[in-house]
Amino acid sequence: MKSFKRRYYQSLSAIFKDTKVIFKQRDKIKKMMHDGLISDPFRERIMLTVTEVNGCRYCQYAHAKMALNAGLSSSEIESLADGVFHHCPPEEVPALLYAQHWAESDGDPDPQTREQVVDIYGEETTQGMELAMRMIRMGNLMGNTWDYILYRISFGHLGKSDPEKADLN
Repeated sequence: MKSFKRRYYQSLSAIFKDTKVIFKQRDKIKKMMHDGLISDPFRERIMLTVTEVNGCRYCQYAHAKMALNAGLSSSEIESLADGVFHHCPPEEVPALLYAQHWAESDGDPDPQTREQVVDIYGEETTQGMELAMRMIRMGNLMGNTWDYILYRISFGHLGKSDPEKADLN
C-alpha cells in the first residue's frame, strides 16, 4: 500500500488544540465574516489557496461553490485550484502568496515574510487573513483525516491521496 500523501491530523490532541484556538477567536471570526474585515471574494481566494496546498477534496468542492457565490469566475477558481494567481486582483496577490507560504509551513510562516505582509495590509487585516487560513487548514486536515481513515481501513482503495502531490507529512 502506497503512503498517504496529504497532511492530516496525527492525534486527537492536535484536533483539540486547533479547535480551542478557533473557539477562542470566535469574536474575531464574527468580525471577519460580518464586519467586512476582509471581503468574501478575498476570503474565498485565501481559503482556496490554502486548500490547494493541503489537498482537501471536500474543502475544494465546497469553497469552489462558495467562491462562485462570492463572484469569482470559474477560470479564477480553476487557477487557484492549480496554485496560480494570474486571474486574481493584483492587490491580493501578496496575501495569496503569503497564504500559500503559511500553508506550506503548516501555519508557522517565516517572521520576516509575515512582517512584509503586515507592512502591506496592516496588522488587523493580516490577523483576519491568518484566521481564515487557520479555519480552512482545520477543515482541510479534518477532511484529509477522514480520507486517511478510509484509506487505511480499505487498504488503500478509498480516500486515495493525490499522486501528484508531494508527501507533506
